[in-house]
Amino acid sequence: MSIEALRAQLPAYAHAHAMARNLEVLAEETVLDETAKWSCFVASALAVGEPVTLKAVTSAAYEAGLTREAFEEAKTAAATMAMTNVYFRAVHLMTAREYEHLPSRLRFSRDHTTAYELCCMAVSAINGCGACLDSHEAELRRRGVEPVQIQAALRIGAVVNAVARVLATEPVDHPPFSGVLT
Repeated sequence: MSIEALRAQLPAYAHAHAMARNLEVLAEETVLDETAKWSCFVASALAVGEPVTLKAVTSAAYEAGLTREAFEEAKTAAATMAMTNVYFRAVHLMTAREYEHLPSRLRFSRDHTTAYELCCMAVSAINGCGACLDSHEAELRRRGVEPVQIQAALRIGAVVNAVARVLATEPVDHPPFSGVLT
């Protein structure tokens, strides 16, 4: 399944809000290199976990030439953020500030590519972790990544999340409900 096939899966109301068009535009985005772009797509789809979106994005990424190593790095970013986003978001939301000063004692590697850091931005946006967004944004800026490139990763996360959420709520084998909820 391709990005085009994924777009075709979207119901009319998602098309009306330009979700399908946003998906197409991001697939053609040139502000990120192909590895970073497709890694962000894969990490975002993994973070949301909706099977149709994940299959389509994975297929499109392989068709675009994403290497096995880059795919594994995107998976690592999604898995790591599944852990760290929960922890650091919780610490940030708690009113008791002493947790901010305790070491997390969570183990994760810090030696990654810029594509990995962009994946972390996309996934952290999906998971709503402001602390991780700030941390990865600072690392990306330290590496010389431009705000427009960071924004592209955030846009990919936002659109993949929206597509997956829409598809997760649509009946698989039945036409969309056409009546009025009462």
